[in-house]
Amino acid sequence: MINEALWQELEAPQPNRGRSTRRLFPESGHDIHVGVSQPGRQRMLLVRGGSRAVDRARPLLADLRETHGLSLSCSSVSSREFELQISLTAGELREVFTPLAEDIALTSKDASPETVLERAVRRFTHWQQLMRSVGTQGLGREARLGLYGELRWLRHLLAVLPTHVAVEAWTGPEGSNQDFQLARVAIEVKTTTKKNPNTVRIANERQLDDRGVSRLVLVHLVLDERRGGLGESLNSVVDDIRTAASGTSASALFENRLLQTGYLPHQRDLYDEPRYTLRRADLWTVGKGFPRIVETGLPDGIGNCAYDISVIALEKHRTTTDEVTEVIRGTDG
Repeated sequence: MINEALWQELEAPQPNRGRSTRRLFPESGHDIHVGVSQPGRQRMLLVRGGSRAVDRARPLLADLRETHGLSLSCSSVSSREFELQISLTAGELREVFTPLAEDIALTSKDASPETVLERAVRRFTHWQQLMRSVGTQGLGREARLGLYGELRWLRHLLAVLPTHVAVEAWTGPEGSNQDFQLARVAIEVKTTTKKNPNTVRIANERQLDDRGVSRLVLVHLVLDERRGGLGESLNSVVDDIRTAASGTSASALFENRLLQTGYLPHQRDLYDEPRYTLRRADLWTVGKGFPRIVETGLPDGIGNCAYDISVIALEKHRTTTDEVTEVIRGTDG
């Protein structure tokens, strides 16, 4: 929907000052545009709403914090219409702004007339929080490690499934209970660099809940981590997936979900190190008798239960990558 070609078209020099705009979702009742100021060529997303819409958005606007490279302002265009303007103010965030603008536009287009501006501001705040959590040093060590593990499994799925199916299955960045959700199996990936890990850390009571899932698999990747050496970096596995998805409809989806993890394009240089080498991969089928905490088993008032599972206790639930691959392909009989 929003891509570099559209921005470049809007950035073409114009004889008059002002801005060049293009309406999104012509079928929608909402007035949502992308625009470029002339002659400054500042990229922006424009969302309009009425008096009731701005009244609902005002408390959020009052509490809004500043974010380097992005700005949000709201102004009246008539006595009954107001415009929310989200602008790119730093060139290094150019690659982030396109998916940010598209995400906010998509979030806003199906809102009611009273909530359209509120929806846009809330989604902008979500992106602010994401960028603030990453900071100038990029993803933290554990986040990098976890992302590498998920992407390693996504690369495996790309070898056995159509590209768009594999990328759509990577739902972890959207906050799903498991990292991958397919028609026949859900997969939760855990990654560690401990030398001899004897436990697996589970983040909450929903991660290993197999309700509504044909089969749930827990994958535990044990890696060697070092600077330099013959292993591969986080950037390497990202590039492999980008190459596989290039020229397909899945390419933009992959980039958007990558951004949702906090892997920001202007911080790419931070991820050439460390390098990872797979030492061991353990896979277990989660089902009857599997040691776990699930939501239905908790007393009222208890939640957000992080816990450790002993690896020794999982031996009888062991499966293999080949067996899981057969399930994914539907060739397991």
